[in-house]
Amino acid sequence: MGLLVVGSLGLDTVATPFDKIENALGGSATYISLAASYFSGPIRLVGIVGSDFPKEYIEMLNNHNIDLEGLQIVEGGKTFRWSGKYHYDLNVRDTLFTELNVFEKFDPIIPENARKSKFICLGNIDPVLQAKVLDQMENPQFVVCDTMNYWIEGKKKELLDLLPRVNVLIINDSEARLLAHEPNLIKAAKIIRAMGPQILIIKKGEHGALLFSEETIFSAPAYPMESIYDPTGAGDSFAGGFTGYLFKTRDLSTESLKRAVIYGSTMASFCVEKFSTKGLEELSYLQIQDRFRQFMNLSRFDED
Repeated sequence: MGLLVVGSLGLDTVATPFDKIENALGGSATYISLAASYFSGPIRLVGIVGSDFPKEYIEMLNNHNIDLEGLQIVEGGKTFRWSGKYHYDLNVRDTLFTELNVFEKFDPIIPENARKSKFICLGNIDPVLQAKVLDQMENPQFVVCDTMNYWIEGKKKELLDLLPRVNVLIINDSEARLLAHEPNLIKAAKIIRAMGPQILIIKKGEHGALLFSEETIFSAPAYPMESIYDPTGAGDSFAGGFTGYLFKTRDLSTESLKRAVIYGSTMASFCVEKFSTKGLEELSYLQIQDRFRQFMNLSRFDED
């Protein structure tokens, strides 16, 4: 059936202390799909762009076995655009402008042949639209959902209505504290899991990620990066690697979830090494496995 990915596609203008890039490929669905494509296919992407969306980006996505039947192309419309500037502390950025354009009226229509997809990854979009996606699905098995502080603050009720329908929620540490109204992440995780999702992943940027489930708490390290050029899309790449691995194995055991977190961190580490999606476009299975093993060795030690 393929892995269904629903989210945004955009054209990003990004400035860091090291360089700047204009009209680069971006969007949550883009990063998720590319990261997931290295594990299994096809990836069925649902999103919206304008007629100004470059054809070379379409070709690149197709070359990664990403099915674009669900991509709406609005003739005469303009693609979603975002611009941000990162500080020397790359955890801090300023949004310079956001132009929703055709994305403002995005109505996700799931193609008939994708409605039986068992694995779904919902990128960071309005929880009303995320719920609309699930309304069109036929008995999904595993739903991964991302959100952000904008929706937590502005669409709290809709988000709370959605959470019992998802299996995994992925958010960062500040979003977890905001959603739970609790500064301690361990307590916050317990509160959030009571809202519906059986599994919660809290991303902590350069400090790794935490996995919470009924059986376990798992702390994953961050990869020690010498060069971080563009953090944009790292969280979405994590979601793509995490979901892509689980879709490939169909193994939802605790140990498999732990491995999926490490694969998610692996894909995020590749993402930040280059601007836009360049770090995800030309990887090999060997490169991914090699870095996955490096992650494992980061926290492996003998008892005595």
